[in-house]
Amino acid sequence: MSLGKTPRQRNLFRTTISFCAPLIPETSIYELLHRDCFTLFPDELFADLFADIGRCSVPPLVVAVVMVLQRLGGLSDREAVERFTFDARWKYAAGGLDFDYPGFVHTVLVDMRARLAASDKPGRIFEVTTAVGREAGLHGRRRVVDSSPIYDAVATMDTVTLVRSAIRGLLAAAGGLEAELRAVLRRDDDYASAGKPVCDYDDRAAREALVDALAKDAQALLLVLEGRVLAAALAQAAALLAAVVGQDLDAGEDGVFRIARRVAKDRIISTVDPQARHGRKTSANGYDGYKGHLAMDPDSELITATAVTPANSGDAAVVADLLAEDLPLAGAVAQTSPESGPDQPAIADAHAEQEPHSVADAVAEPTGKSKATTVTDSDARDANEPRAQADRPAPREPLIVYGDAAYGAGKVLDVLHTTGAENRCKVQPPIAPAGHFTKDAFDIDLAAHTVTCPAGQTAPLQASGQDFIAAFGEACATCSLAAQCTTAKTGRTISVGPYEERLVAARAEQTDPAWRADYRATRPKVERKIAHLMRRHHGGRRARVRGQPKVAADFALLAAAVNLARLAVLSVFAVGGTWAVRAA
Repeated sequence: MSLGKTPRQRNLFRTTISFCAPLIPETSIYELLHRDCFTLFPDELFADLFADIGRCSVPPLVVAVVMVLQRLGGLSDREAVERFTFDARWKYAAGGLDFDYPGFVHTVLVDMRARLAASDKPGRIFEVTTAVGREAGLHGRRRVVDSSPIYDAVATMDTVTLVRSAIRGLLAAAGGLEAELRAVLRRDDDYASAGKPVCDYDDRAAREALVDALAKDAQALLLVLEGRVLAAALAQAAALLAAVVGQDLDAGEDGVFRIARRVAKDRIISTVDPQARHGRKTSANGYDGYKGHLAMDPDSELITATAVTPANSGDAAVVADLLAEDLPLAGAVAQTSPESGPDQPAIADAHAEQEPHSVADAVAEPTGKSKATTVTDSDARDANEPRAQADRPAPREPLIVYGDAAYGAGKVLDVLHTTGAENRCKVQPPIAPAGHFTKDAFDIDLAAHTVTCPAGQTAPLQASGQDFIAAFGEACATCSLAAQCTTAKTGRTISVGPYEERLVAARAEQTDPAWRADYRATRPKVERKIAHLMRRHHGGRRARVRGQPKVAADFALLAAAVNLARLAVLSVFAVGGTWAVRAA
């Protein structure tokens, strides 16, 4: 299929422009797309997705506009195509197409998503919106990071359904080995239909017999495949079957497989979406699926980066990725975590002034500006300034990163410190059970490798993996303050991690009233942005697709749609090959 071209020739009697232009406000996303869609999403932006010869595709510009409006409205593919066919605003947004411009089948959207996913730049639509924000001067030097649950699009499976479904998947991927594999099965089950097998689940013996039979069928299949060179699909199916059996079942001394009385750390919850996981928003509020992460500029409220991880992952794990464009060294620092003690830094401090780092199409970043650049501002330049000085990149202000207590981890603090960023991530104070002395009541001397307790007793720090442990032991037995310190028979111990110095410094910083005022005024802004992203149940809070790569691509597309809506409100427009904010 070859690249289709969006028509630019308008029929004055059938165009949507004369009808929509007087009715749609300038701050509407429909007006922004109508005015600048050929600059934002030219057909040539998607040329690498199509062949040089063949039947012409639906113009990619039209498809891109439909995809953006679809994500903003939380519509299914069929609903989005129907809206494009009958809603004049959608055709107006696609460059002012005629009223009778033909629609297309909903599978065009499926095909476009597949082509983007297989390309070298799958997130190009989101990258376009971030490039516009940077060029218009709307990306300052502050970032707020946060995450939100994304509920999975499949049902969570119990152990019996998981194992049987994994067996069915293995047989489906077996190809020429299917007959050989089916020959070793012993259950009276052809594994053809989906669902839970028939059993008297109220009878414990019947349940245990079913679990054992399923496990032994799975074991027999895996033994047949052991040591063979397998096709990629079959190898993946075999690995999934081995994982679900190993995570939920244990073999007893009698050789009978039973459901394990434990929960695996990284338990697979569905064979339909093997990357989804159990997650918790709070200790009392659990969910299944993924976690969507974002970084945003709190001044312009534009999203600058997104990521999606399984629901059981920590928020701090993706901070380096979210800030990679703002702190180019963040990824390298995160990969070079300290392996020894608290006196050994992870990496030498990076230079605070970094060169601009582009994201897409080598768009230059604004240097040290937090306010939007207007047309008059961009044209103003001192004509008498020496050329050498004008060409020299201006030093950038340090990046300031805001986050709740989930981001107050030592690894995050270390990344921010070593890349020259300022920390505004809340760090939880140390706690101790039963009102005992907390860790900050102890004097920890990292240089001398000692810890002194409130009673004046000193214990050395001894290496224990990546941490150091100070054990007071017998000193607690005769200590007058022992009742306020510990109830352990072996005495109080203090653990010092590799980032202890960063954590102590961060706790001291956040006692400053100015620090707290800045945090309280800035960090909550991300909650409104998350509300914009998640306000639709279909495609917002609940995923529309399965698998982490697809969910991540869909989340980035949603962020792009919300960014475009925000750019419209901020009156951003293209002028002279660049982007600017319309002066008030």
